[in-house]
This record gives sequence, structure tokens and C-alpha cells, in this order.
Amino acid sequence: MKPGLQPGIEEQMVVTVAGEMTASFGGVEIHPVLSTVTMVYYMEWVSRKIILPYLENGEEGVGGAITLEHMAPAPVGKVVTFTSTVVEVTSNRVICEVKAEHDKSLVGEGTFHQVILPVEKLYQRIQEMK
Repeated sequence: MKPGLQPGIEEQMVVTVAGEMTASFGGVEIHPVLSTVTMVYYMEWVSRKIILPYLENGEEGVGGAITLEHMAPAPVGKVVTFTSTVVEVTSNRVICEVKAEHDKSLVGEGTFHQVILPVEKLYQRIQEMK
């Protein structure tokens, strides 16, 4: 990783909840609110935005772990802000606090770990799993 990535660095994304983002299984909507799986997707994405400027050529980040508490609904049409803040950086790991919130509530919060790997090693591992 390039130098400079440190605790306190933050990224945000603002997303409007749409119908395809709701809690659904097998094409059947269960609740007309932001699904937990969609919340995880945006938490990972906003965290990835943090590492992108610090990746060296030949490096890539992968999700290593996520912990999350889904605390409140975000109905279709609600604008949700996703925030990721770096809390720890090691030679090959970046840990971020993540949260999702709208004008009435904290929707969810947790931590997301990213592992930084050489691309060659990553694709070698993928090949081994085939």
C-alpha cells in the first residue's frame, strides 16, 4: 500500500432506496425496505472507495470480514448515507467502522475488514479453488 492511509480517513455514499434493494427472496418482496444484504453491499463499496487511492500497482483489496447490526428500516424512497471511517491499518489489512443512516434513524452499523493482497497471489488462490 502507498503511504498515507491512516485512522480517521472517511468516505461517504448517498443512495436512494429503490425497489430492487428491498428485502426479497426468490423474487418475492418480504418488506419494502432496504435489505440487510444491500446494506452490506454499500458498506463494502464505500469502504473500498477508501483503499483505492492507496493500492499499489499489482495490489487488490478483498473483503475479509464484516460485522453488522441492522437497527432500523429504510423504506423505498428514503435517502440513506453510508459512511466508512478507517479505524486501523496494518501492512495488509484495513479495518473500517461502517454505518448507514437517514434523516430519522441510524439504520445499521458495524465494522468491515479489507485484506490487501498481491493480485498474482489472489488469482493464484482463485485458480486453486477451481
